[in-house]
Amino acid sequence: MDITMLKAKIHRLQVTEADLYYEGSITVDQELLDTAGLLPYEKVQVVNVNNGNRLETYTIPGEAGERTVCLNGPAARLAEAGDEVIVIAYAQLTPEEARRHHPRVVHVDENNDVTETRILDVSADDDGDLAPEGMEDVLIA
Repeated sequence: MDITMLKAKIHRLQVTEADLYYEGSITVDQELLDTAGLLPYEKVQVVNVNNGNRLETYTIPGEAGERTVCLNGPAARLAEAGDEVIVIAYAQLTPEEARRHHPRVVHVDENNDVTETRILDVSADDDGDLAPEGMEDVLIA
C-alpha cells in the first residue's frame, strides 16, 4: 500500500499575474521550482490563502530570477495579482520509503525571494506510526 506524502511546498508565494487566455497551469520562476525540488510540468495543488480556493494543475517554468507566479487559463479566475498562494506537491511512497522521506518547505517573502528552506524529517514513533518531527512551527495547508 502506498501513502500520499508531502513532497515539497513553496509557502506564501505572491501571485504576480493571472492570464485567463493562456493554456492552463501555474507559471513559477525556475529558481523557485529548483529550490523546492519541483519539476517542470509536475502536478501540484495550489491553495489561495486570500480566498480559500484550491486547484490542481501543473507547473510551467518561468524565467529564472523574475520571481513570476502566474495562474493561467481557467485557474486565473481563482486568484489575482497580490494574492498569496501555497504550491504543494505530493509523492506516492511505500511506508518504508515514507519513513526515509524528507519533504522540502520553501518560504518566500513578499517579493517571492527565498527566506528559508527547511528539510523535514519523518520518522516512526514508538508504536511504528509515521510521525512528523520538527513541524511545530510549519503550517501545512
